Amino acid sequence: MIDNKRLHIIFTVMFTGIIEGLGTISAIYPSGQGSRISIISDFDLEGTRIGDSIAVNGACLTAVSLQGSRFSVDVSPETLKRSVLGRIKLGERVNLERALRLSDRLDGHLVSGHIDGMGTLRERKTLANAIIITFGVGQSLSRYMIEKGSVAVDGTSLTINRCGVTAFEVSIIPHTASLTTIGFKKEGDAVNIETDMIGKYVERFVLNRGPADRKADKSDGGIDMAMLAKSGFI
Repeated sequence: MIDNKRLHIIFTVMFTGIIEGLGTISAIYPSGQGSRISIISDFDLEGTRIGDSIAVNGACLTAVSLQGSRFSVDVSPETLKRSVLGRIKLGERVNLERALRLSDRLDGHLVSGHIDGMGTLRERKTLANAIIITFGVGQSLSRYMIEKGSVAVDGTSLTINRCGVTAFEVSIIPHTASLTTIGFKKEGDAVNIETDMIGKYVERFVLNRGPADRKADKSDGGIDMAMLAKSGFI
């Protein structure tokens, strides 16, 4: 029997970072501080219904209208501020992925579709059959990145080659370059970044001690050897 907590975890995992195809921005309508965006998909949307979730450049959005290969989504002020959708232009190409079904393979990694922030393409170079790309990010994002860990760039699940305080590097194979927007991104272009949710959950669980614990040790909430020992990790 599955309890409510396990159901919550299952149904908040919505995407894999494996892009289904591209779409083209066909209309942008201001709506208060938000906007409504219409997109024409390159692939068949058969089986998609109004109310379904679709990741647009990695941002989880809800289809509010649907006609053939064209669909529209409402974008909140928070999403416009935190993601590249606030800068989107008519005719721009975007990555699309429909929500994960429980029967699907998990070929990428667990992606929530909630954008953490933006990064900037700093450098791209070719090495054998791969494109090596370096993205610049702030420390608020890089803190959740590890070498050989996962990251979603514009919704595309990628493996981190190397990472530092202000940047990380990935390798793009020709297949990924041909099927996603990352294949034609240029230096200076902004991208959506979603870091691996597991790292964020671990940090939250480790740091989210009760008021009594924080008052007793008067620490700043940081992770150190003493804190790990007290919490039973070492």
